Amino acid sequence: MKNQLIGFLFCFWIALSQPFYFHSGEREEKCIIEDIPSETLVIGSYIVQRWDIHEQTFLESAPGLGMYVTITTPTEEVLLSKLYGPQGKFSFTSHVSGEHSICLQSNSTRLISFGGSKLRIHLDIRVGEHLIDEVIAQAKDKVKEANFRVEHLIEQIHHISKEQNYQRQREEYFRLISEQTNSNILWWAFVQTLILILVGIWQIKCLKDFFIAKKLV
Repeated sequence: MKNQLIGFLFCFWIALSQPFYFHSGEREEKCIIEDIPSETLVIGSYIVQRWDIHEQTFLESAPGLGMYVTITTPTEEVLLSKLYGPQGKFSFTSHVSGEHSICLQSNSTRLISFGGSKLRIHLDIRVGEHLIDEVIAQAKDKVKEANFRVEHLIEQIHHISKEQNYQRQREEYFRLISEQTNSNILWWAFVQTLILILVGIWQIKCLKDFFIAKKLV
């Protein structure tokens, strides 16, 4: 049962690491948010395509165009700020758990209002994945290759375990928030009931004083 759960989580994690693309203007900064456990390796790669007015399509590459990549932690600490080319690969290791901002911005000097400023950025973010060394993977020594692949698999299992612990911490935090919210709602309901009772007593007293003043009782 445990192996099946680990396999399911591993497949689920792989599904979340699929590449995607988004559109951006030149010199426009676009950011994505990744919820990352602490001490986790993150590897990202991207390819930039520029819109061509004459061809009315995105060119396969954007030569001469660079991209600033900025990584910010939940505490606003900058982990990475570097200029890459039209395609590149970056990596960083998280120090704290939480939502990390991954921002990309081109270094274009053209005005955004000019035509042809539309970019398509293909981005692939892989969290907790350690890439296999191709030299070792293609080695003739199958024992070394098998040992490396086993170590790679163990690293992936450790990452899944770390992800589970992180999600468990988040679940405990949200449970605590929910319990505090329910407690506040209960106390607010008690205060409302008390106010209604006091207002009712006050109205009865006022009505009784009115009847006495008018000598109706």
